[in-house]
Amino acid sequence: MTEQQLQIGFIGGGNMARAIIRGLLQSGHDAGRLYIADPSEEQQAVLAGIDSNLNIFSSNMEVAGISEVLVLAVKPQIMGMVLEELATGTRPDTQLMMSVAAGIPLSSIQKPVDPSAPVVRVMPNHPALVNAGISVLIASDSVSEDQKRQAEYVAAVVGQALWIDDESMMDAVTAVSGSGPAYFYLLMETMEECALQLGLPAELARTLVKQTAYGAGLVAAGSDSAFSSLRASVTSPGGTTEAATNVLEQAGIRDIFRKALTAARDRSIELGLKQA
Repeated sequence: MTEQQLQIGFIGGGNMARAIIRGLLQSGHDAGRLYIADPSEEQQAVLAGIDSNLNIFSSNMEVAGISEVLVLAVKPQIMGMVLEELATGTRPDTQLMMSVAAGIPLSSIQKPVDPSAPVVRVMPNHPALVNAGISVLIASDSVSEDQKRQAEYVAAVVGQALWIDDESMMDAVTAVSGSGPAYFYLLMETMEECALQLGLPAELARTLVKQTAYGAGLVAAGSDSAFSSLRASVTSPGGTTEAATNVLEQAGIRDIFRKALTAARDRSIELGLKQA
């Protein structure tokens, strides 16, 4: 069986689930082999608008009972309730579960259902919505090589997919790439506000910020140079860029980001402990 023939189920039909579903459809996956459970009629309508051949249910167990790969696309706060429900029903013996919930360790996903269940934990990020995300995966010991390929297939339809073999790294991954897009959006938001204060028209300010962020990302993605070298290539001695970066450095921007990412890492750990 090829990955495109897999019966893939989703518990939760929110933004990340929809991004993966769209990615699967764009890759050629048959909509009739995709199953989504979501209790919200509004969410169900949105899902039906993606493709009328998708199988949409309000019951989690209807989806869990027929899926070879089951993607748990729910918020960390309700993961425990979902897992308790899955433990009460019948699922395929070889079902692979994939969790995209931040902070929930593999053992906390396995424990309520089956301590030996094959589980892959995935940390995607927001650019998955436009197939430009990056997902980091970690597998439980019970995951087979075939199942790893299945998990990578699902994750890679929305961008890059990378494996790690040390789960303790996942909290730092969450802080860097999972939460990371918000840091860039905050910077863009701040630059736009400043551009307005400097007298630029609103449309021009927004366009300049968006295109500058997009272009800088493309340059960085296509270069093997260190980020510090890229920064230096834009920074002329005594010029405008140096004047700006000097202010940022004097304000302690590196320490601010170090504290911010550490706080995100620590919160990811806390979420995991609550589920332990």
